[in-house]
Amino acid sequence: MKHYSVLSVLVLSALSFACFIPTKQVNTIVATPYDIHVELAWNKAPEADSYGVWVSMDGDNFTRRAVLEDTLYLDFVNDLGMELDLDYEIRAYAGKDSTIVGKGATKTHKMTDEELLDMVEFYTFRYFWNGAEPNSGLAPERIHIDGEYPQNDAHIVTTGGSGMGIFGLIAGIERGWITKEQGVARFEKIVGFLEKADRFKGVWSHWINGKTGEVQPFGRKDNGGDLVESAFLMQSLIAVREYFKNGDEREKAVAARIDELWKEMDWSWYTRDGQDVLYWHWSPEYAWEMNFPLEGYNECLITYVLAASSPTHTIDPDVYHKGWARSGAIKAKNEAFGYSLQLKHNGAEKMGGPLFWAHYSYLGLNPMGLKDQYADYQKENTNQTLINRAWSIENSGGFAGYGEDLWGLTASYSINGYNAHFPGNDTGVISPTAAISSIPYTPEESMKVIKNLYYNYGENVLGRYGFYDAMSPEHDFYPTRYLAIDQGPIVAMIENYRTGLGWKLFMGAPEVQEGLKKLGFESPSIAK
Repeated sequence: MKHYSVLSVLVLSALSFACFIPTKQVNTIVATPYDIHVELAWNKAPEADSYGVWVSMDGDNFTRRAVLEDTLYLDFVNDLGMELDLDYEIRAYAGKDSTIVGKGATKTHKMTDEELLDMVEFYTFRYFWNGAEPNSGLAPERIHIDGEYPQNDAHIVTTGGSGMGIFGLIAGIERGWITKEQGVARFEKIVGFLEKADRFKGVWSHWINGKTGEVQPFGRKDNGGDLVESAFLMQSLIAVREYFKNGDEREKAVAARIDELWKEMDWSWYTRDGQDVLYWHWSPEYAWEMNFPLEGYNECLITYVLAASSPTHTIDPDVYHKGWARSGAIKAKNEAFGYSLQLKHNGAEKMGGPLFWAHYSYLGLNPMGLKDQYADYQKENTNQTLINRAWSIENSGGFAGYGEDLWGLTASYSINGYNAHFPGNDTGVISPTAAISSIPYTPEESMKVIKNLYYNYGENVLGRYGFYDAMSPEHDFYPTRYLAIDQGPIVAMIENYRTGLGWKLFMGAPEVQEGLKKLGFESPSIAK
């Protein structure tokens, strides 16, 4: 299935990586060189059944590298050597006929760590830019490069995953991968869709039909408002509002429309008749039958921060302290591998839960220096990451590949479908998002994983939208599939590590500052 136009690929490739060796274009080929691979993109040829990618190292003798129907190909050339001068031909096949439709020359080169991060962030950004559902502009729940879409969900967009990816869209503007005008147009589309989509007391559902805006049930009774997924979305939309609020008229209009969506979210409704706790789900058909109170430590902290920050439908601090913090029972004293955890992780107290617990709430909410009466969140997230890493290094399960340069357990595709991996539930499957999205906490350790994935696993784990969702040398498991909720934290947290962009925008919102103070948080980002 084709997820983006060739022209957009050409534009993005041409705009990207000014620090790299310049891309050379001959006829209709764009060849973008990296270290062990070259990305090739070309225009569709009329009546072509397929395309052949041919390469030469001397300009005369060409060898076929691939035959494919797509018009974008990542050619991993490390089998040919390093720092290569390469000439490419793209040959279009129609029946028995073959025609050269483009030629290009390029040279691979040794990348710096910064260039490698550029590539990973840019590729992952494309999931949310090029891979977006066309009508809504939001992120599809999943993209399978192998072309298989379970449950016929090609047009299902994910509320939370879209929000995570929105941080990447802002980064794309800042890094020149798209123009500000392109970004504004995309956000106009997104906001326009969200205004008309089904909402439940101002709260969106977990899944939405990208064509119609109607709720797409995540489960039989999960067919109404999803407060947590909507919090992930609004976290990023507030950042967009802050980014555009002092811009030109179009930008200010987008900011004002986001502000209205924010004010229409009735957080207090989700206390279920005034209880001292927030509830995850409400449905007009099933009311509160899902019965999932947000108590104890997991990925949901941002939900309470936003609920306390709401200028129109806020919650009392007791909802946070008595509900989320369980009247203080959220505190714990656990230690593993020499690292302590201050909070009782739901169902994973001793060594912490899946690593997305250290990511999802913190794409806009800056954990660095963030403290309240229960925890130091920079320390909590860093130690959870280090425990997760140490578990893989110890490797009591004896899984192939595990070590200092291959670690990271979180929720992702797995050998048994989908699984929330963590030290207490390890199946030998590594989720690249786990270590990569932890880069603000463990920069050197995360870079080792990125380098190992790229240089040693290459085409098995890297595709057009970045590193695939999961991999396992133990099980020879390399699915060419992506999930929005795993790609989003990668692009958001790499950018936070590099510039703090998402953190600065979200933490700069006046209501967020007041909400954090209201709940008793301290942070260098909170104005005195």
